[in-house]
Amino acid sequence: MAALQEQDRVTTAPATAVRRRRGPSAAAWVQSVFLVVMALISLVPLLAILVGTFQDGNEVIRRGMTFDVDLAALSLDNYVLLFTDSGPYFRWFANTLLLTIGQVAGTLLVSAFVAYGFAMYEFRTKTLWFVMVLLVMTVPFEMLMLPLYVQVNDMGLADTYVVIALPFLASAVTIFFFRQYFLGIPKEILEAGRVDGVSEFGIFFRLVLPITKPAMAAMAILNGMLCWNNFLWPLLVLRSPEKFTLPIGLNTLLTPYGNNYELLIIGAFFSLIPILILFLAFQRFFIEGITAGAVKG
Repeated sequence: MAALQEQDRVTTAPATAVRRRRGPSAAAWVQSVFLVVMALISLVPLLAILVGTFQDGNEVIRRGMTFDVDLAALSLDNYVLLFTDSGPYFRWFANTLLLTIGQVAGTLLVSAFVAYGFAMYEFRTKTLWFVMVLLVMTVPFEMLMLPLYVQVNDMGLADTYVVIALPFLASAVTIFFFRQYFLGIPKEILEAGRVDGVSEFGIFFRLVLPITKPAMAAMAILNGMLCWNNFLWPLLVLRSPEKFTLPIGLNTLLTPYGNNYELLIIGAFFSLIPILILFLAFQRFFIEGITAGAVKG
């Protein structure tokens, strides 16, 4: 028997070595090259904006974003302007950053609570309420802006950050995504927690929430991008210049009396940094969370 096993190892070893020497297949090489090319294409706008930050703003507006530039004309004047005489730019940046962090955290928590109820509990009219969530996903926000604006004015909440975040805490898309993810979690985990005497809130926070990191990361990226770039709704409800968010503040640099293109270009470039950091911080969870949310249930 030992001799036969030794013979099998000897005969299979060359085949294994051959497979290892072959390496990636042609299809894998083609796929890798395609993805690299697509990544480089997607980086072109970022590189164009980066080059534009070293140019005169009027020249950029006149010629457009281009890589055909005079290297001798490039300078750090725009960076000096940003860090020495940018006015309220960093105030707008801080406002947007704090608002994004608070809104994303609130949206993830509230939407996860709602989705957890839809996925893990049985109650009357459950299907009806979930259908209503799906219907909300089909309604453009532009149709809700006017009645929502009238409502927040009547409630005296205009010109506050609360009114910017409050209507979006229960996000229909986020609720749907979390529900699909929670459906893949065995309900035996809940029963085990109840047997051990854990409260319902304890089950959610101590047992369920720790295993939803991929879904949380995916939704943090998507909701963070939406909140950071939100322009129309804050423009309607904010009235004090010191409370402006970054998209609104950058828009005020273009006026009929003069345009500050230098600060606009470099300010727009620096506004990309938080989103890049957010994606890099959660990228290892992002694909896993998107895939799981798409196939569960």
